[in-house]
Amino acid sequence: MALYKVAVATGNFLEARTRDYISITLVGALGAGQQRVLDNFGIDFLPGAVDEYRIKEDRDLGEILLIRLHKGPFSIFPEDNWYCMYVTVTSPGGVIYRFPCYRWIEGYPTVELAEGTAMLSSASNLHVTLKKQRVSDLEQRRKVYRWKVYHPSFPKCIDVANNDELDKGAKYSITKTVHFVINKNVSNIAIKLKGFDGRQESWKSFDELKRVYWTLKTAKSEYVSHHWKEDAFFGYQYLNGPDPTLIKRCNKIPGNFPVTDEMVSYSLGASTSLEKELQKGNIYIVDHKMMEGLRANVLNGKQQYMAAPLCLFYRTPKDEVIPLAIQLNQTPGSETPLFLPSDNEWDWILAKIWVRSTSFAFHQAVSHFLRTHVFAEVFCLATLRQLPMAHPLYKLLVPHLRYTLQINVLARERLIGPGGAFDKNTAVGIAGIAELIKRDMETLKYSTLCLPENLQSREVESLPHFYYRDDGMKIWLAIESYVSGIVDYYYKSEESIQKDPELQAWVAEIFKEGFLERKSSGIPSSLETRVELIKYLTMVIFTCSAEHAAVNSGQFDFLSWMPNGPSTMRQPPPKTKGLATMESVLEALPEVGITTNIMTTVWTLSKEPGDMRPLGTYPDEHFTEEGPKRCIRAFQERLSEISREIEHRNASLPIKYNYMNPKVIENSVSI
Repeated sequence: MALYKVAVATGNFLEARTRDYISITLVGALGAGQQRVLDNFGIDFLPGAVDEYRIKEDRDLGEILLIRLHKGPFSIFPEDNWYCMYVTVTSPGGVIYRFPCYRWIEGYPTVELAEGTAMLSSASNLHVTLKKQRVSDLEQRRKVYRWKVYHPSFPKCIDVANNDELDKGAKYSITKTVHFVINKNVSNIAIKLKGFDGRQESWKSFDELKRVYWTLKTAKSEYVSHHWKEDAFFGYQYLNGPDPTLIKRCNKIPGNFPVTDEMVSYSLGASTSLEKELQKGNIYIVDHKMMEGLRANVLNGKQQYMAAPLCLFYRTPKDEVIPLAIQLNQTPGSETPLFLPSDNEWDWILAKIWVRSTSFAFHQAVSHFLRTHVFAEVFCLATLRQLPMAHPLYKLLVPHLRYTLQINVLARERLIGPGGAFDKNTAVGIAGIAELIKRDMETLKYSTLCLPENLQSREVESLPHFYYRDDGMKIWLAIESYVSGIVDYYYKSEESIQKDPELQAWVAEIFKEGFLERKSSGIPSSLETRVELIKYLTMVIFTCSAEHAAVNSGQFDFLSWMPNGPSTMRQPPPKTKGLATMESVLEALPEVGITTNIMTTVWTLSKEPGDMRPLGTYPDEHFTEEGPKRCIRAFQERLSEISREIEHRNASLPIKYNYMNPKVIENSVSI
């Protein structure tokens, strides 16, 4: 007889338990044992429990390769789901085998779990039983996680109609669901109690607008409401606001932007000129050419309006970034005036409002939704479909894919779908979002998603007080170092990368289904070297964590004060100067009900629900070897250092930049 000790860990949250029968089959190199029911005296598989069992086999099974968990009905009780964390098996000789699970088991299936040592399918010592298990694992997952076309110009997404069709492993936990609902309801209740919900008239004054701040405010949103008219703060937002990806150096004034020295002398001063500042590298630009020609939405039966502005910025001797000139459309002419800081106060304020409104639309459609949410879903689906649980890259990536499928299905239902928040409350609307995504997909480059190259291509390395860049680069390099350790541990040569069919299938599927086989994008369809693999994995993890935090977490802070980023404009861009007044600006801004709807939306999006796992927090131990665990510890230590550096810097800043503090970055796109 051979005695094996088995320990089974159930998730440590309320709904993780099961009443169903659980049995186990041990599969070793010398054969499989008998199916044995796991049943102690009393109640098994309670939340947080690690239940221990003794199993007698009539012979030694050799090295334990995998286990089979069988879930079956118990008496008259209905089927319930079970969250299994892991199983350990101790052999008669005292060898401990660990089998990570960390997933829900629904229905009455048999689930095979491979021993936790990560291995490549090309490994010479990979047992034939484990090879078959890897194939079976992926076959099952491909049936559950299927691609579909949501829109012809979009990357493909998961083939479900709503969240009810997702398997439980992809859904929010009870804790996260409750917090998500509470956050949304708190904002809705606050607005309704104030009596602003559903009103279709204009705001009577900016003071009336401030009344909606009853409970929905943060220290930064209050700061925004006081400083939104200031040029220096306007410029600051393109460095450290909700979309720091737009600004780039201007080495030559575009031909369709006829700015002259005389126009900007008010801002530059008498001792310099526009040409001199261009040569010094002190002129920057935000060009919303991609917005040109978009047809604006109709809201509450009224036509809305959009623009495609160009905005020129100047880095001052005081190291502030201020706007120099604004043109609201791409074609200059008598009906497209250039707005300047020396203009009538409300003319200049209105011009800046138009730029911020345009940036709102681009941010929501492209910088936020496409470049983080959509691509994260692509990475998630390809990982689930092409990398078995025993693959080292599955173990590396799976913490950064948590809850992404649920939040994206919700986004398609409630934000960008027909009748969703953006359909009912934005000028860009769902048709405009689709067109923007189409245009960005046609021009997107791999380098856009890789922070070092992105910053270099925009020539913003020397911009002062650019905390998104500073913090982002620290995090990029920390992720890169972590990924390098994992890659070097498992891939001993370039050949091992080239001959890893699962890795190559993963990359190829992302290229095909996510980037629609656009070779001009530079997105690789295969990987040949460790350098290429490290860069690619760093991009994936950074996109799913830090980049999403940078473009998501500040939405309420900066956009809840509606004039600082209107979701729509009710009057067309002005064709002449000298006519704007406070009253005409209020008539152009969104109506009351739309303002409050967007406020509640950005409140919900900016408030990370409970059950958060900050960057580098890996409570699920997918890696079982000491080498990868050392890499994780080093990564966590570096992230802690970065947090301390950010907090030390923020202590002396009038406006703290904390969106890329590892403590508040979620591991994955989950909100």
